[in-house]
Amino acid sequence: MPAIILPMPDWRAMRPETMLQHLGEDDHVLGAVVPPIFQNSLFVFDTWEEFRAAMEQQSDPSIPASRCIYSRMNNPTLDLVGQKLAALEGAECGRFFASGMAAISATVMACTKSGSHVVCVDTCYGPTRAFLKDYMPKFGVETTFVVGNDPKEIFDACKPNTSLIYLESPSSIIFHLQDLGAIAKFAKEKRIRTAIDNSYSSAILQRPAEFSIDYSVSTATKYFGGHSDLVAGSVACSKELMAEMIANEGQYLGAPLGPFQCWLVLRSMRTMHLRLRQHAETANKVAAWVREQPWCEHVYHVGLDDFPQWALRDKQMSGPGGLFSFMPKEQDPARLQAFTQALQIYQLGVSWGGFESLCVPLEFHPMDWPEKKWLVRLFNGLEHADDLIADIEQAVKVCGLRT
Repeated sequence: MPAIILPMPDWRAMRPETMLQHLGEDDHVLGAVVPPIFQNSLFVFDTWEEFRAAMEQQSDPSIPASRCIYSRMNNPTLDLVGQKLAALEGAECGRFFASGMAAISATVMACTKSGSHVVCVDTCYGPTRAFLKDYMPKFGVETTFVVGNDPKEIFDACKPNTSLIYLESPSSIIFHLQDLGAIAKFAKEKRIRTAIDNSYSSAILQRPAEFSIDYSVSTATKYFGGHSDLVAGSVACSKELMAEMIANEGQYLGAPLGPFQCWLVLRSMRTMHLRLRQHAETANKVAAWVREQPWCEHVYHVGLDDFPQWALRDKQMSGPGGLFSFMPKEQDPARLQAFTQALQIYQLGVSWGGFESLCVPLEFHPMDWPEKKWLVRLFNGLEHADDLIADIEQAVKVCGLRT
């Protein structure tokens, strides 16, 4: 019987769980079910015509390169994970960078020039805030920080020279949301670009492109990596904006994700939907328990039923993540440090998004708070929720957090 040749499935039209397994992998190299790592710096050509065609193709980042030239610009492994990222985000193009800050700084610089003005939410990722506040002024770029819960505050902060509105929803530490659709509509009318740090949701839980946000940026070290063994960043945007970014920031800053790290991301993307579901289930249970404890003043968690922006959450997001913070009634930093050191499953460390649960105490002062307060941020990994609750309970007893 002759072989039956069927057309290739349209993986982009399928649900994220299916798309992440198969998009871009129809051609099994030597029959391998897992794509190989193209661990090389350059690519050679048999003819001048092939070389010229490859050079011309670089100007269109929406086309997966049939022939790459140099891995600083494109690489088959980098292109493959970029395809999956774009499909997951609902965007035309996706690209991975060597770190989250590489992706963030490339996006900010792609949207600004000397004399530009940026509006940014006050509770964005700390290094992003420092980059805008302390570093970009040397290039003549000014930033106004706002709370951002009310879109009108963002609109009122814009100036004639505003070129970028930078969002982070949910934002760091206390998880403020911004109205993505309303802000994008205003920005397009004013010809202002919009970008969002989407690390908390990582496209599984929120797709900014559906609300017409121009750039979705993620610290891919977190959920895209998922195993605490790589550092990466990502950007998803339109074909036009990506071509501009690759030609400038991609070319001159030179910070693409390397082939091996791309392969690790490819491995991890296959289980993102499963891991995020478990992280959220665990975080919801632990946060609900912490909220009821006499030593807890307040819990900041998107997944709780009393989350103040619940209507906007349900409009923009498909669910919460594994990260939350709580404010203890006791504000003695020494006792809070003793609490974190008494934890046995939660480990003291920055970052989040991996298999392990993490804890970090920090002093926080958003612009709408009258004074600084100590918070404890908890990332809930893949351990059992009951064991994590027991760990918090024993640490509270050891350090003697007062009510």
